[in-house]
Amino acid sequence: MAKGDNEEPVFSKFSKVDQIGIIVKDVKATMKFYERMFGIESLPTVDFEMDFAKLRVGILRLGELQIELIQVLEGESIHSKFLEERGEGLHHLGFFVEDIEKELARLEEHGIKELERGEAFGVKFAYLDTEKTLGVILELLQLG
Repeated sequence: MAKGDNEEPVFSKFSKVDQIGIIVKDVKATMKFYERMFGIESLPTVDFEMDFAKLRVGILRLGELQIELIQVLEGESIHSKFLEERGEGLHHLGFFVEDIEKELARLEEHGIKELERGEAFGVKFAYLDTEKTLGVILELLQLG
């Protein structure tokens, strides 16, 4: 979407990428590889259930950037669809926001729809339908 002369870019409020989400077949094995390659430590993996799927997630910190590794344990979700269609790989870029509802409403005004949303461990998240226009899914995250 092009911006007009007096219009602020749609994504200008997102000044930096806070998280890179990667779909993997085995979180624990992939975490060990990242730890060895980058010399970084990971947080313990966590399994959690959404309404439609059970996931295993591992977080690594590379400076201020979170690398989120996501493994589908069971069920159907945006993650299982990605794995089925593309295999392992970059799934999303995540941005921390103060008010996820406000940002979703603002983006909706620009024609950017929500694909899927949820909450895990006090963090609200929403995936945006940006893959066809940006080449990657964007995710908004609001810390509890």
